[in-house]
Amino acid sequence: MPNLDARLQAVLHLIQADVHADIGSDHAHLPIRLAQLGRITRGVIVEVNPGPLEHARVNVARAGLTDRLEVRAGDGLAPLAPGEVQSASMTGMGAQTMLGILTRTPGRVPDALVLQPNDSPEPLRRWAQARGYHVTAEVLAPGFWRYPVLHLERQSGPDPAYVGLPAGAALRYGPLLLREGSPLLREQVAADVTRLTPLAAPGRAATHELDVAQSAATWLSRDRK
Repeated sequence: MPNLDARLQAVLHLIQADVHADIGSDHAHLPIRLAQLGRITRGVIVEVNPGPLEHARVNVARAGLTDRLEVRAGDGLAPLAPGEVQSASMTGMGAQTMLGILTRTPGRVPDALVLQPNDSPEPLRRWAQARGYHVTAEVLAPGFWRYPVLHLERQSGPDPAYVGLPAGAALRYGPLLLREGSPLLREQVAADVTRLTPLAAPGRAATHELDVAQSAATWLSRDRK
């Protein structure tokens, strides 16, 4: 069985579906492990680059899962038929790259998504709010840096996860993560306040970022009482 780091373990535990797609899978370790553990019945692995594509095919064959995991060449969600999968995951990419994939083929975006961007997930949370997806689970995984993992589900109405929270802080740090107030998140918020304080000045972007970080720190402090 392939070994997954803490980041991919966090992603794995948020996936449970009949048919699931892993986009930009690279080595295919995540979908292989999902199939081995019975968290998915069938999987579609999508890779645009020839090297990782062949790597994924070799690993799926070695795992004896060619009857359950199909490897397809293509860009993002384009190789999927509309409604073919119930959920999809994207990991190890920038948030803007993921946003491009989601917006290029809107008719192929499934009802459930698990996203692990390598930078701020705020653009993905804004996209989710605009497209009718709710944040149903969030994890901050340790590693080279703190990796945010989001589980999004298409649901009707406003997302209740944001109710009662400072809007900017919830979009930046995550509504469910703010409510949980884990030590990892507290460390991240404190580090942001320290980093941004000497950079803040009227008219600078850092001033707005500092205001957001300070509002998160205030919420977390209030939550601890």
